[in-house]
Amino acid sequence: MIQEILQSNQFIMLMALLLIISIIVTKFSSRLGVPSLVLFIAVGMIVGSDGLGFIYFDNPEIAQLVGVIALIVILFEGGMLTKWKDIRPVMVPAITLATAGVVLTTMIVAIAAKFILHIGWIEAMLVGAIVGSTDAAAVFAVLKGKNVRGKLEATLEAESGTNDPMAVFLTITFIQLLTINEMNVFSLIGSFFWQMGAGVAVGAAIGYLASQSLNRINLDSSGLYPLFALGFAFLSYSSSSLLQASGLLAVYVTAVFIGNAELAYRYSILRFHEGFGWMAQILMFIILGLFVSPVEVFTWPVMFDGLLIALVLIFIARPIATYVSLVGFSFNIKEKMFLSWAGLRGAVPIVLAIFPMLAGLENSPLIFNVVFFTVLTSALVQGASITWMAERFKLVSDKVGNPIHSLELISIGKANVEMIEFDVIEQNVVVGQKLENMELPDRALINAIIRDGDVITPYGQTEIKAGDTLYILVARKNKKEVRKLLEAVREEKNEHEKSRA
Repeated sequence: MIQEILQSNQFIMLMALLLIISIIVTKFSSRLGVPSLVLFIAVGMIVGSDGLGFIYFDNPEIAQLVGVIALIVILFEGGMLTKWKDIRPVMVPAITLATAGVVLTTMIVAIAAKFILHIGWIEAMLVGAIVGSTDAAAVFAVLKGKNVRGKLEATLEAESGTNDPMAVFLTITFIQLLTINEMNVFSLIGSFFWQMGAGVAVGAAIGYLASQSLNRINLDSSGLYPLFALGFAFLSYSSSSLLQASGLLAVYVTAVFIGNAELAYRYSILRFHEGFGWMAQILMFIILGLFVSPVEVFTWPVMFDGLLIALVLIFIARPIATYVSLVGFSFNIKEKMFLSWAGLRGAVPIVLAIFPMLAGLENSPLIFNVVFFTVLTSALVQGASITWMAERFKLVSDKVGNPIHSLELISIGKANVEMIEFDVIEQNVVVGQKLENMELPDRALINAIIRDGDVITPYGQTEIKAGDTLYILVARKNKKEVRKLLEAVREEKNEHEKSRA
């Protein structure tokens, strides 16, 4: 028994060190210009059986399960941060990229895979389908805080959040073609439209239910609200999957519904899921790093084949798919080039590459190893240069908006009010106004102003200046009205931004 306890303690120690090392790694990833997913995978490979040998892991079922659960958490966090007003104008081109773009990418990569890997056509189409979609985890992580022009960032986020179902559908379809003698084409087409349509419907229904529940329920602790929201994410995925619909699409739609609703304790929910999203990324990529065998991946044949497929994917398939999919939409050449270059591959292709193993396909180890190296190449080459390209093409916009944070200092259940924090920028209409002239609702009061590090007690003649941080106590029912007043920007700034776009 003592031996088992010692082994458990050693395992906990190892997990603690892996978590600490992985978080420290995120600090270096931004300085080195390398996406954090690459470094997380490297940590997994180093401590794995072919590295230091601390952990031996080769279970594809567990790797696939961990990957799916982590993707649910990551998609949910990214979807809640997606603003509907930003993605609504670009939903049509984003969905076109997520469907027609994935199909075109699959076909072009399949032609290359057929002759590079010397495999059959259906297996080649399977390789193309696996690497056909951009990865939400990678895109959300790379774009976060980069201030890429709104239309482009919204298009990439909407595309990456909605194209996983197409890749999953194509991957499963080609696996079935390889394992089942007879397939009905019409049933496949019907299955696709059912997966997409039912996924959106289930996601919207559960998203609406979740937003209403989060606002109406009165829990004893604010820490329960993020967990309550997370429960709806897993409910959305499982409900859709049981209906043979797209679970990942349902999760993203649910998250967009929740994130764009007027929520009580919004700040607590978002901050929790930001940390939990990072935890999911760390766990998923370390598990994938443990699962892969470096001695098999980093051989000259696999690296050469993977590099060739990556080059075809980055410089031929993705650009052609992007340009063809965006015909007729209002994107200029530079924007199309950026959208093409920002089509990152990440965890989703690696997780999908496990599916052929689970199906027992003959060439599944080759497919997994080549896909793994292709994803690493995409992440290193494209992920490390996205910011540089955005700045080079002058696609980085000035900051116009500023977030409103709910400090939630009031005890839950004792008052229906919140304390919100707002950072004033030069373009806000309230700049230069005196407090006595502001048209705040009756149940809203500016309690304090932070200016140049000092606390200012506000009174009627106090004038708001750019750079101030306002703390406002407001009734929940008036929060939307206060938000609209504070977020208003000057018209000339709006016109300037429109002309630049």
